[in-house]
Amino acid sequence: MAIQSFTKELLQQGENSPTLHLTVDVLADEDEQQSTLITFYKVARPQWAAPLKCRLQGDAAIGKGVNRYLFSSVMHKVKNGFQLDLGTTNVTRLFDGQKDHLVPSASSVLVESDLFLMAGRMIGHSFIHGGPTLSGLSNAVVNILGGGTPETAASVLTLLDCPDMDLRETVGLLQKEEALTEEESSRLTNLCFAWDLPVPNSENKDWLFQKLLIHAVIGRVSRQIKQLRKGLKDTGLWPLLSTRADVLPILFPRETEVQLTSEIVLQSIRWPQQNEDSNVDSDDDVPSAATVDRVTGFFRTFIEEATPEVLRDLMKFWVGWEVPCSKLNLVLVESTLPTASTCFERLRLPSHYHTYTALKADMMLCLRSVDSGFGLV
Repeated sequence: MAIQSFTKELLQQGENSPTLHLTVDVLADEDEQQSTLITFYKVARPQWAAPLKCRLQGDAAIGKGVNRYLFSSVMHKVKNGFQLDLGTTNVTRLFDGQKDHLVPSASSVLVESDLFLMAGRMIGHSFIHGGPTLSGLSNAVVNILGGGTPETAASVLTLLDCPDMDLRETVGLLQKEEALTEEESSRLTNLCFAWDLPVPNSENKDWLFQKLLIHAVIGRVSRQIKQLRKGLKDTGLWPLLSTRADVLPILFPRETEVQLTSEIVLQSIRWPQQNEDSNVDSDDDVPSAATVDRVTGFFRTFIEEATPEVLRDLMKFWVGWEVPCSKLNLVLVESTLPTASTCFERLRLPSHYHTYTALKADMMLCLRSVDSGFGLV
């Protein structure tokens, strides 16, 4: 409720500001589309809560469904990486590590390019419009982003937060109960010298473990975290984040908390009405009770058997992003393939299906199109 109240007021404050326009050419290659998004978010905006109008050049879709689609695309790239030519790999990741322990990449090139500032704006902009959040961050990083210190973050730090496996193994040597080998002792001593810390002994092992872990996870990426926080502040979220610490787990949830389940989807669906006057298929626009029972039964089975990844794509196809709406409208129509009106949260399901296999095949075909815009099946 605090989030809804704050973001509503923030959007009301910006409603008289000049509209922000974002146009992406869906027929262009991936690099050009990505460049458009990066350019949009690297430009400082006086009011990120201003009205937003998104357009997909080369696609007839309009309305808030397009906004949802682009917010989904933006947040997917924040979490999974951008295709940038930095002389390393094909995909440049802003965050490293394993699920629920992601930390900002230690690459100095990303900081010098202001990419974390850009990412902070992307995260905040999506959040104030009710869009996808950034899940899976380390609790320690979330603590720092909310205004905490390395000391307060230490209470939630674990070895799993260290994305560098060599560093993780070396720091973890301080937790070994048995005596270290000469090679292990040498590795640990060299790391302590490199980070201006004393060599380990029987009395400082616990203290040294915390110091090394804090530096390995937080200290090496302090500039990245500051840029992320600056980007969040640019969008106007800081008054909320700095006074309501309980908002942070919602802005940066755990992976399990944002994972879609079939129960969540099924509870939100507004199922089509049945034609009680007929028990057989007819040529009328309103399908018969038998048709409704058959096709909706197939669709319910599809949802119940779907993986979280398939359910996420279903939401993106249905409403434009992976955030489930409270009311998902389902109608049966005369058509060849399933289609969706994302602005109205409406999925149009063909009524011609007589087997579950046929419905599932067409649904999977449509869901493979969610990353290419609308109507491009």
